[in-house]
Amino acid sequence: MNTHSSMDIYLERRALRLIRASAQEAVEQGDTETLREDILESFTEDQVEEIERLIDSADFFEFLSEVLDEWSGDDVEELIELLMTQLADLGVDIKTTSKDDADEEEEEEEEEDEALDDNSDEDLVPLGDADDI
Repeated sequence: MNTHSSMDIYLERRALRLIRASAQEAVEQGDTETLREDILESFTEDQVEEIERLIDSADFFEFLSEVLDEWSGDDVEELIELLMTQLADLGVDIKTTSKDDADEEEEEEEEEDEALDDNSDEDLVPLGDADDI
């Protein structure tokens, strides 16, 4: 039983699509070397470091090799599930986000900040002029 606290890692949907496409290629060509590289590249450097802190070997590349060794090599979704399960066992929950989702969240935060800035004194009516309303 793993006692690590849970950590969320956000993968962009396009990164997941890359993994799926690479896995499909690996199924067709039997080459997991490129697949391992592609999975590794789907994670940011910070995410890899976070995961490596949780892995006994502290080597994400080696971890991916073990996952690929367990994989039957013929079902893309099985690989994704295996990867998610192995990471979940470490306490890492993979969540997917699209680039648009991340941009939208950023835009919403900027809009909120602007809305706060817009509440300046010009919207306030001086008390003495209340009869003019």
